[in-house]
Amino acid sequence: MKKLTRKEEEVMKILWDLEKAFVKDIIAQYPDPKPHYNTISSLVRLLQEKGIVGYKQYGNTYEYFPLISKEDYRRPFMKQVVKDYFDNSYKNAVAFFVKEKGLSKEEMEELIKMIKEKD
Repeated sequence: MKKLTRKEEEVMKILWDLEKAFVKDIIAQYPDPKPHYNTISSLVRLLQEKGIVGYKQYGNTYEYFPLISKEDYRRPFMKQVVKDYFDNSYKNAVAFFVKEKGLSKEEMEELIKMIKEKD
């Protein structure tokens, strides 16, 4: 899957949160100053052409929804980040976030629990 542009990702984040939306609903989620209707409409149509967004038509109005989950979209990119920046080691990636982010004891315990449940 090809990486989306920053603007396309902004629209997708909103669609993932809303699950389905009309262009006006997407625009409503943006902070002020809000983007122009035609800008968002064009972005959504591009995403639809790329096969990432589907739609349901109601007369002249379209309700859009994601065809791919956020997890499915980010998976290949996260794998590439781990490969490129952490010597293909998830342990190195987690260690980086523990050091940089300053994870709380509770967050680390939750990570350990997730790892144990994975086995």
